Amino acid sequence: MILEAANGGATKTKIMYKAFLSYAQLREYLSVLIENNLLEYLEGSQTYKTTEKGLNFLRMHNEIGELLQTSAKQGGA
Repeated sequence: MILEAANGGATKTKIMYKAFLSYAQLREYLSVLIENNLLEYLEGSQTYKTTEKGLNFLRMHNEIGELLQTSAKQGGA
């Protein structure tokens, strides 16, 4: 949710509300995402932005979700 909210750039407040997180949770998750190069902080605009690696992660996550839904509909798991 954080990576989706920050796609294209977003402030902490916007991310917090879009991802339904408390401020404490947000701070913790932002640091983990930045450490793993999935998210970057743009000091000039004071916003967070999903990196190319983060966008690739989102694509893979969505594809896996689709595969699991397809598998569940076919009765296999």
